[in-house]
Formats: sequence, structure tokens, C-alpha cells
Amino acid sequence: MTRPPLKEKNGIVLTVLGSGTAAPSLERSSSALIARIKEKQLLFDMGPGTTRRILEAGMDVFQTSFLFLTHFHPDHSGELASFLFSLKYANDTGRNIPLTIIGGKGLLGFYRRLNNVYGHWIEPAGSVPRFIEMDNGRADFLSFGEFTVKSMPVDHNDESIAFRIADAAGNSFVYSGDTDYCESLIELSDHTGLLICECSFPEGHKVKGHLTPGLAGKIATKGNVHGLVLTHFYPECDEADIEKQCQKTYDGPLTLARDLMTLNVTQG
Repeated sequence: MTRPPLKEKNGIVLTVLGSGTAAPSLERSSSALIARIKEKQLLFDMGPGTTRRILEAGMDVFQTSFLFLTHFHPDHSGELASFLFSLKYANDTGRNIPLTIIGGKGLLGFYRRLNNVYGHWIEPAGSVPRFIEMDNGRADFLSFGEFTVKSMPVDHNDESIAFRIADAAGNSFVYSGDTDYCESLIELSDHTGLLICECSFPEGHKVKGHLTPGLAGKIATKGNVHGLVLTHFYPECDEADIEKQCQKTYDGPLTLARDLMTLNVTQG
């Protein structure tokens, strides 16, 4: 069944599809976020459970025209193969629209390795996805008319990049993906409307390549962001006061992400 398009709102409309990690959870799917900019549907990361969450949010999976991958860990990309497989069905029912997949250097190699496993099953019968590799060694920039994309490398995997999306009115948000504390994310987040930032573990449980609430708050404060959303919670976070820990380093608007939460970005 084709779902009706969402009513247009001012600014950029974000829906958290997955606020979790690799740890299995009934409440939190693996990492994924969707953005609506006018008629464009942008998907950020595609961990297990993403497709189902898109449907639960009342959206059409096959209206996704851009897919951004911050890196290739399974909890951020694990549903890519099945999504590409489903595009065969979309083509057969006349619902396929052009898809652009964007990631850091290595994206094409990652897809080719998937193709070696699944072969023609992940090669859509209709329009072939367009792949764009952004520089994971320095800042990079793309423009698509209704919105622009700026990326910066972050401290996690070699291919890891964070994205800043801005619409024609100047509304913007930053999606960090997985990262440790790094100056590049601060620079990318400068005066953005909303920073959606990973916060994997509570204070006292720091893991290399990931952030705690205090470090995420420090990035937001240094970046002068208008609002901060913490996401990518491991189960340890459920036993801690994440909000209180973050407020020690950040005193602005703060939200703890949960699956199917909707946010509106109207400044920055």
C-alpha cells in the first residue's frame, strides 16, 4: 500500500528511526535517522530494523532518494543489502525513484564486496543507485538544489565522516555517526540548529571511538549549537542519568533520542 506523503512543515523534519547500537533491544533499533526536506526523503545510516521503523513512522520506504552512511559497521549499514534487494519490488510496482548513496572513501569497495556475496539480487532492475564518495581526510561539500551537504572526518573508523545538512532557508543539522571527541566535529557543528550526536556510554565507562555525555556536551558547547540530541545508547546508559551528566558541560536545549521521535529544525 502506498502511504500518503507527510504534510510539509517549516524547516527540516527529522525522525529518529534507531537510537540504539549493536546491543539487541526491543525499545531501540540500531542507528538510523530520516530527514524530510520539502519532498525529499533523506536517510542517515541503515542499521537492522530501519525499514520496519520507516513504516512504523508512516513513511514510504521507497520514497528515500538519498542514503548517507557514516561508516560501515553492521549497526549502521546492516540493512543495506536487504534494502537494495527490496528495490526490485519497488521497480516491479512502479514505485522506484532514483537513489543516491553517499559515504566516505571506500563506499564503492564496500558495495562491491556486498555484491560479491549477493550478486544480481542487490542490483536493482530499474535505475541503478548513484554512489558518491566524500573525502574522509578533510572537509568536503556537495549541493543538490534543495539542500547542501558538508562532511568532515571523525574519529572512529578510517571511512568515518559526519554530515551537516542545510536547506535553502539556512536551517541545518549535523549527524555525527560514531565518533570520539574531535575538533572536526566541533567545526562542522558551528552554530548548527541541531546536533544529533552519539553518546554510547555514561561517564566512567568511556570506550575508545565513542563519546560520553560530558564529551558530547563539550562538543555542543564549543560548537555553539542551538540544540543537542543524544543518541546511540548502549544499555549501560539506561542505568545512568545521561541528561544530568551532559548538563555539566552543556546548558542548552537537550533531548535524549528515542525511536520514532520527531524533531523540527527551524534555525541554524
